[in-house]
Amino acid sequence: MGRDTWSWIVPDGLWEIAKPLIPPSKVRPQGGGTPDTPDETLFAAIIYVLVSGCAWRALPPCFGISKSTAHRRFQIWSRAGVWGRLHEEILHRLDDAGLLDLSRAVLDSAHVRAKKGANSPARAPWTGASQIPRCTSCRARTGCLSAANTHDSLALKPMVEGHQTRHDPHRGRYVKPQRLHADKAYDVPHLRRWLWGKHIGVRIARKGIESSERLGRRRWVIERTMSWLTGYRRLNHRYERHPRNYLAFLGLAAALCCYKRLIRLTT
Repeated sequence: MGRDTWSWIVPDGLWEIAKPLIPPSKVRPQGGGTPDTPDETLFAAIIYVLVSGCAWRALPPCFGISKSTAHRRFQIWSRAGVWGRLHEEILHRLDDAGLLDLSRAVLDSAHVRAKKGANSPARAPWTGASQIPRCTSCRARTGCLSAANTHDSLALKPMVEGHQTRHDPHRGRYVKPQRLHADKAYDVPHLRRWLWGKHIGVRIARKGIESSERLGRRRWVIERTMSWLTGYRRLNHRYERHPRNYLAFLGLAAALCCYKRLIRLTT
């Protein structure tokens, strides 16, 4: 079975963007693995696992690779930062097309079941779940992972700092959101002062004053983004013991969401 049996998995044109970001493969000294497997096939297999939510051992035979080869290459590419750089490249293309609004950021979080357990940074009581705060500007942009018993407000500072991209000498860009939208969970006085100190406008719902039933014409964006991400079954439950593997899948899913949006709005 050849490429035609799985080519539908990868959106047209995505591999051409990802190919320059893939580190060269190395043949192991002991001669194991399948070094002749094309990177494009491995890339498609990783996307299949993300979309279908299947275990590595359940990869269809049409890919012609073993579970150990696919999983090992996924970890190598994740440590090399391939998924984050792929996401950033697609965001740059959205910006070049005038389809990316970075003036407003929206922050929210979601909880997922941790099927195989997860390490809690504070060694807190076991919760059996993980929290995924996300910060977006009309597109999936920044995400992180924390224990489920961590309050949402603790993620605001690292998420806002992660949202601000460094100056790119080739593109001449430095991005800082002008306004931040969030729900009542982030209504903390010292966080408001911190945002004001960074000259970021605060659009956070106030406890006891504003209703939580209305998302607002700005904050609905994060709900839509969460809905897009839950369409990738590997993210619905956390099967990975190591946070970096789950975040790698999250970064790849964000890149796919942005790329599909780019194709839809430019074709």
